[in-house]
Amino acid sequence: MRIHAAAILYFDAVRRAGSIREAARRLNVASSAVNRQILKLEAEVGTPLFERLASGIRLTSAGEALARHVLVVLQDLERARSDIEGLKGARIGHVSVAAVEGVCGALLPAVIGRLRERTPRVTISADPMGSFAIPKAIAEGDADVGIAFSLPRQSELRQVAVARFRLGAVVAPDHPLAGRDKVGLSACFDYPVIMPSGDLSIAQLLAPAMARLSRHVQPAVRSSSIELMRELAERGIGLAFQTRVGLERLIDEKRLVHVPLDAGGPIWCDLGIYVRAGRALPSTLDLLLQLLGEELRNREAAERAAGA
Repeated sequence: MRIHAAAILYFDAVRRAGSIREAARRLNVASSAVNRQILKLEAEVGTPLFERLASGIRLTSAGEALARHVLVVLQDLERARSDIEGLKGARIGHVSVAAVEGVCGALLPAVIGRLRERTPRVTISADPMGSFAIPKAIAEGDADVGIAFSLPRQSELRQVAVARFRLGAVVAPDHPLAGRDKVGLSACFDYPVIMPSGDLSIAQLLAPAMARLSRHVQPAVRSSSIELMRELAERGIGLAFQTRVGLERLIDEKRLVHVPLDAGGPIWCDLGIYVRAGRALPSTLDLLLQLLGEELRNREAAERAAGA
């Protein structure tokens, strides 16, 4: 449904691509046609919308203001398109998801499977992303929905659902700590530890407890890859810190053990589902959010049952 001026669509494509040439390639049109529409739009607005740099282009302040308006217009057009198709008895459209690494491999497959069963004409894109990069992806329209751990409240985001999971030590079944019901952080550093890098939400959750330790600690490995830390723990190379989310199958197969941390009480991770605040949701996105919320609640209930 291209019912808006080409200049709006081309402007949004250039903003996303970071260059006129790449935007033209994605749109399958000539670069000159894209450049012409951008110049026309800048003439109508009366000010440059992009800074032309040697490395590409970037939005000016005026461009950023227009980008927020264009995002609302195009997302609302997608909602209208979805609603119109719904009146015909069909659900079509596309939804994009940005999720933390562990969620992509664990929680999303089941949800996408159920969504595809109910709406086979809906397409999905899912990209792994760090928790702190997800708000920007939602605010700029690069993702319709974000799934992230422990995000602070932000005005541009609306939290649709949230579940709480305990942070724990993740170890191989033959690790000396594997038989414990819970473990203190200091005891973990009696063994080689794999620490998360500072750009992971886990590192920030651990920071207060780490600051209270009365001993000097030196991690054996430090990484920003959840998958690498999990693999190293399974191989017995070290102890990692994660929630049970994404580990359920490995725990059931007795390849890993999750021992809840005790730092004067549990260390909780909030796993939330987010959309852009104020957005009118297409029916397909609304259905995806319902399925994600159900899956999140099921996982939270399963963890409580496992700890009972």
